[in-house]
Amino acid sequence: MADLSVDISKLPDEIRDKLAELDLELSEGDITQKGYEKKRTRLLAPYVAQHQPQAGNQPLRGPRGDGGSSRQHTRNRRTHRRVTHNEKRYHSEVRQEAVQQALAEMQNRPKPSLPMPSKRTSMMAKSPDRERHDLSSSSDEDSCAGDSELPPPPELGSPPARRAAAPHPRGHPPPLPQLHHQRDKKHAPREKTEIDLSDITHLPAYIQPDVTHTTSGARRGGALIADRVQCYAQPEDTGTGTGRWKRPKRRPLPEFYEDDDIELEIAANPKDPNAPKPEGGTMTPAVGEQLVVPAGLPRNLEAALQRYGTASFKANVATVLDPNGKLSNSLTYGKLLSRSLKIAHAVLNKTFTSKSSSGGPLTGDNSIKPGDRVALVYPNNDPINFMCAFYGCLQAGIVPVPIEVPLTRRDAGLQQVGFLLGSCGIQYALTSDACLKGLPKTSSGDVVSFRGWPSLQWVSTEKLPRPPRDWIPPPRPAEDSPAHIEHTSAADGSAMGVIVTRSSMLAHCRMLSVACNYTEGEHMVCVLDFKRETGLWHAVLASVLNGMHVIFIPYALMKVSPASWMHMITKYRASVAIVKSRDLHWGLLATRDHKEILLSSLRMLLVADGANPWSLSSCDQFLSVFQSKGVRGDAICPCACSSESLTVCVRRAGRGGSSAGRGVLSMSGLSYGVVRVDAENSLTSLTLQDCGQVMPSCKLTSGVSLETWEINTSTRRVIVVVKMEGLAYLCKTDEVGEICVLSGATGSGYWGLPGLTNTVFRVQPLDADGEPIGEEHYVRSGLLGFLGPGGLVFVCGSRDGLMTVTGRKHNMDDIIATVLAVEPMKFIYRGRIAVFSVRVLRDERICIVAEQRPDCGEEESFQWMSRVLQAVDSIHQVGIYCLALVQPNYLPKTPLGGIHLSECKRRFLEGTLHPANVLMCPHTCVTNLPKPREIHSDVGPASVIVGNLVQGNRLASAQGRDMGYTDDSDAARKYQFISQILRWRAQSTSDHVIFTLLNSKGAVSKVLTCAELHKKAERIGNLLLEKGRVNTGDHVALIFPPGLDLICAFYGCLYVGAVPVTIRPPHPQNLHTTLPTVRMIVDVSKATLVLSNQSVIKLLRSKEASNVLDSKAWPITLDTDDMPKKKLPILYRAPTAEMLAYLDFSVSTTGMLAGIKLSHAAVTSLCRSMKIACELYPSRHIALCLDPYCGLGFALWCLSSIYSGHHSILIPPSEVEINPALWLSAVSQYKVRDTFCSYGVMELCTKGLGSSVNQLKSKGINLACVRTCVVVAEERPRINLTNSFSKLFSALGLSPRAVSTSFGCRVNIAICLQGASSPEPSTVYVDLRALRNDRVSLVERGSPHSLCLMESGKLLPGVKVITANPETKGQCGDSHLGEIWVQSPHNASGYFTIYGDESDYADHFSAQLVTGNTGEVYARTGYLGFLRRTEISTTSVGGDDSSIMTRDSDTESLASACASMSGLTSADSHDTHDAVFVVGALDETIMLRGMRYHPIDIENSVMRCHKKIAECAVFTWTNLLVVVVELDGNDSEALNLVPLVTNTVLEEHHLIVGVVVVVDPGVVPINSRGEKQRMHLRDGFLSDQIDAIYIAYNM
Repeated sequence: MADLSVDISKLPDEIRDKLAELDLELSEGDITQKGYEKKRTRLLAPYVAQHQPQAGNQPLRGPRGDGGSSRQHTRNRRTHRRVTHNEKRYHSEVRQEAVQQALAEMQNRPKPSLPMPSKRTSMMAKSPDRERHDLSSSSDEDSCAGDSELPPPPELGSPPARRAAAPHPRGHPPPLPQLHHQRDKKHAPREKTEIDLSDITHLPAYIQPDVTHTTSGARRGGALIADRVQCYAQPEDTGTGTGRWKRPKRRPLPEFYEDDDIELEIAANPKDPNAPKPEGGTMTPAVGEQLVVPAGLPRNLEAALQRYGTASFKANVATVLDPNGKLSNSLTYGKLLSRSLKIAHAVLNKTFTSKSSSGGPLTGDNSIKPGDRVALVYPNNDPINFMCAFYGCLQAGIVPVPIEVPLTRRDAGLQQVGFLLGSCGIQYALTSDACLKGLPKTSSGDVVSFRGWPSLQWVSTEKLPRPPRDWIPPPRPAEDSPAHIEHTSAADGSAMGVIVTRSSMLAHCRMLSVACNYTEGEHMVCVLDFKRETGLWHAVLASVLNGMHVIFIPYALMKVSPASWMHMITKYRASVAIVKSRDLHWGLLATRDHKEILLSSLRMLLVADGANPWSLSSCDQFLSVFQSKGVRGDAICPCACSSESLTVCVRRAGRGGSSAGRGVLSMSGLSYGVVRVDAENSLTSLTLQDCGQVMPSCKLTSGVSLETWEINTSTRRVIVVVKMEGLAYLCKTDEVGEICVLSGATGSGYWGLPGLTNTVFRVQPLDADGEPIGEEHYVRSGLLGFLGPGGLVFVCGSRDGLMTVTGRKHNMDDIIATVLAVEPMKFIYRGRIAVFSVRVLRDERICIVAEQRPDCGEEESFQWMSRVLQAVDSIHQVGIYCLALVQPNYLPKTPLGGIHLSECKRRFLEGTLHPANVLMCPHTCVTNLPKPREIHSDVGPASVIVGNLVQGNRLASAQGRDMGYTDDSDAARKYQFISQILRWRAQSTSDHVIFTLLNSKGAVSKVLTCAELHKKAERIGNLLLEKGRVNTGDHVALIFPPGLDLICAFYGCLYVGAVPVTIRPPHPQNLHTTLPTVRMIVDVSKATLVLSNQSVIKLLRSKEASNVLDSKAWPITLDTDDMPKKKLPILYRAPTAEMLAYLDFSVSTTGMLAGIKLSHAAVTSLCRSMKIACELYPSRHIALCLDPYCGLGFALWCLSSIYSGHHSILIPPSEVEINPALWLSAVSQYKVRDTFCSYGVMELCTKGLGSSVNQLKSKGINLACVRTCVVVAEERPRINLTNSFSKLFSALGLSPRAVSTSFGCRVNIAICLQGASSPEPSTVYVDLRALRNDRVSLVERGSPHSLCLMESGKLLPGVKVITANPETKGQCGDSHLGEIWVQSPHNASGYFTIYGDESDYADHFSAQLVTGNTGEVYARTGYLGFLRRTEISTTSVGGDDSSIMTRDSDTESLASACASMSGLTSADSHDTHDAVFVVGALDETIMLRGMRYHPIDIENSVMRCHKKIAECAVFTWTNLLVVVVELDGNDSEALNLVPLVTNTVLEEHHLIVGVVVVVDPGVVPINSRGEKQRMHLRDGFLSDQIDAIYIAYNM
């Protein structure tokens, strides 16, 4: 640009003011970049020609592609640096250039195709026109990082094409975002900087690194830019393990399926052999200079108050400005003395009126005695009342605890403050009248009880009565007693109170008086918080000790008039000002108020956050601008302090020219904890300024020299630097560590926290040999830095702001500076950025949260976030885990406008942050995942068996009890057809009620006896023969709602030799989805006609159904309501029992429609097996609340009652949806002992009746009669749901051992079923990590990574199961997870047809082992599980077995009954039994990283991570894991779930989530058995048929 050859400082004032206004317009978005350059060029055009000859032969900087060398570009930039605030306000010019350079380099790299997040239209905020934002809109931004408001150079201004503009079609997944990260190892040589470091680049190992430049002109003339970072590029070293894009080297695990915690720790903290290491000698402690207390200084604060309150009672001690900048109130020393005495008397004698909080009555003695603690609650604009109360407490010997004013019950950190108040035993809170009126009140007028706060009495310290003349304050407490407790916060937000004793307080005030050279009558301007740290120490304590006058500038005034503090300096000719670098920056922005400012009286400008490395930039900018207004370079005095160590060091006023120092350090070296002066060929550097020297000694014994500090250290103030981690070893001279202080002027401990007190306030530094350097205890300051030459203290960060990622340390402020350098003021608010780290998978992950501007669109936000990721990776060599943008004013704030970091982090982890945009990058920054599982292909099934035998493992095999008779017996031949049994029952027990159907009100809807069922079945058989012309073997589709008509139609088909196919009718409100499924089953089953009732037929022929399918394309449809009343001439009998009885169709959880063939022999064998296991007899009442269309539900609904003769009470699940208490009421009413239900019904009762248990109990519902409550399912038992159900209804008498599960599948619909006499279901805890590797490792309850599994009922009689390897077909041992194979008489005959490829399922019914007993034939269930021989916890038969013969004589011979009895006795005579544990479906398992994951495990983890997640489902998309969560809340809460889901899956399962889909409740499809249809959901996702609230693609 043309102004590069113009010295801005020599331009006329009016031109400089116009340039400043122009820059302000650009920074706040009031002018475009093009308009800015045009107006700027026009202003500077007359002066370019005048200065052109002075430029010599140095050309203007052009695009880098124009052939200009890197050296020439660097020389030009450094030669023509602009030094006025108009060109760069509190930002790092070089940091911005480094960011733009890094982004430009990435433009030429291959760019991955990244889909944008998909957001529902209702969530998208419209982007309004860019409007003007005044200074007040962003003036409350408290940032410690540099901003960069200048636009990037034209050649770097265009954003790189980081991602595709539109989302990818989900059917064509984009490639994985693998960003190619290449780093240049060679750079052009660079010109030396203005700071001559040639004399300190080669240092002996024993000399402290001289990183300073202390020439007198260092801070003058504007030639030196106070940028912390000089220029950025990638470091020369390419050590393994530290790069973000390289997987660190890790040692292999001994066994791949064992504990991987060690590997995670090693990978998270790699040892880089190329990392720089400290080379200097052990540091020498820095000792403070001798403290010479001025002769006239009062002996303590009380004496000072007494002196000035009597001798100079009219002198002002404090003056406060109102929000308009006018003097509102002043306090004289006489008033301070009298009011403090009033408060002391009133507090000790309780001569005040108070208002109590609504938290309840106070306990104990309510009187206030010396030594008690009271809270001081005063607003930030009322320092006068605070000072009176504070000194009143000192006069009374009471310990004040200053805290912030609670404005609402939801203030950030409010609960932690309450913990501090409670631990201090505080019962009284002192405040002002205005504050007391402004506190939130209850309806009765009392102050509300804030969450976590103790009950308080609120006391106003204004308008108190005068104490009696003869009253004198109590004697001064002991010097080691607490003077006040300073509120501070830990990194996690927990509140702590630092105890400051009276001796420490006085010693600290004396040290500040000497170090700052305070004198009586001086004027001080304070912009800081006067309740804590620097504001309290200087403006409230040291000022009174020295008789000074303090002008307080409220924070609210600073937002309106940022230059007001400088006007007060001018007005009062103040000699001292206490500010933060933020205030310097705000003062630079107020260019219009600079004309009347004169700062020549200022001898000391104390920068309270001088320990923040980025304060250097604002200090230099302030000096360069206001040097013409009288500011001297030696007046700027940065200091370092903390609540624990009080003031650590401060630069002495008047010595800046000779003792101020700074150094250009390697940023890469600092990340490894070492101090390295930046090399000549490095483009990455960091500029630090010193924070002064050690504070003066508290006291000094005469005759002791500084060289003998180790002899008498207790009389001096000593600073050492110890290692940040582990034991407190002294650091080396070139090593960064934590600064520790030995002094009598520090805090003495945390109130009520002895453990933390010992850690922080009782530190004994160790020398290289591990020996303590002395007997004294040091105090940790929490500041990180090193000691330079001459005792200068350099601070480069804080412990709370440190983030250790993959073994390297990064400072939060550095990350903020880089973020702000990426087009800073265009997308986000400056100062409203939170950077923190969360610990995920044994390592810290960096998260960035910022407030975006309201006029920033979705596309712009995503582009900006992508550029931030590139910039941080290029400059810091670290990956960002999460980058979130929130709406304006959404981040929690501190009372003084800064970001409440711990509260922000807490909301992020709890999922209550409500971001507007989220970008997760786990693929690129998580590099310590465990090693993928190695598949050993050379291990065959025979080797596995040999290995199990050698290790003593039992081969997995189990068998149920004997059935009791063979196929050749008379009973078997007589009752091998279920239709014959029905006919026999209709003749022998015609009036026996066998079915009862209930409606939603619990009333009997229909009753069916054996004879009525037989007659209706005959009539339906006649209907099929006459109207349907059905032939033997034809397939008939039965489409009925759950009820008795379905049962009659089923037996009607059997009576005429037809093969029934039961189908669920379509749902009237969801015909679009359910009707095609019905039609598909009709077509696939090859049904020749449809049998239904009038209501269903009307629905199939309705206009709504015609819009979905052609109503004329259905087969012949017969109505069972219109049947002939003829008797069936002859009952069909199949020639053999192996002929087909019926077809069972269902859709599996993998989305596959499969029909199985059940023979007549299998039907009767199944019924007999269930009869023996469950002891089903005609006198029994069985309650069924499940769907009757397939599997075990159909067998219980239609078959079992006919065979056993028991009474079945049928309760359709649809009726339970209307009346959740229907099922339990029926069980209680009919005294049912055995009941069967589905998971859906159990969940409906648990959720719907959770609050109605007492009401049900009052109605007389009693479940004590229930012996077995079996959940019918084809999945892993849901132990959490069954436990919740048992605990909830135990109040109604339900036995906890009554609830159990069953297991069946397509090849065998009933394998396991909890019988009436079976022992209590057993549970085991297995290692989830071993399970991923097909291993079964039992662990104790509560062990890490443990998974609780419950057995799926007992094996039915006649059933034999084994577990086999699904790939090798070799038999597994007990310690291996394998596929469950079953052998049983009631196995299905085979698949009728599979809607899909049949080649993969050819051996499902004829599988044979390749080892061991290879002759036996099994059916493969498709479910993974294991067998475990467990102990019987309870064996209670109960007296029903003795009556088997008398109750069983209607269908079985005496011999068979005796055989059953003997089998039962033999089974129960043992103390152990073989339990079957089902883990999950084989087709649903997810193979990732060589390991087998079961979706239910990941889903359970996700369900636990946030209370608003109603349901979850997972599946894979190419090689990405997709997690779909249902949000039970507002759409605005959708993005809260994305980080939590990613964190949880990564932490608990070591998997990176590729896509997070947030949907509405009810989107995850669930079948009638309550099982998730994950593949249907996957198909909907890939075909873009899901109306998602938000879809996040993790990078």
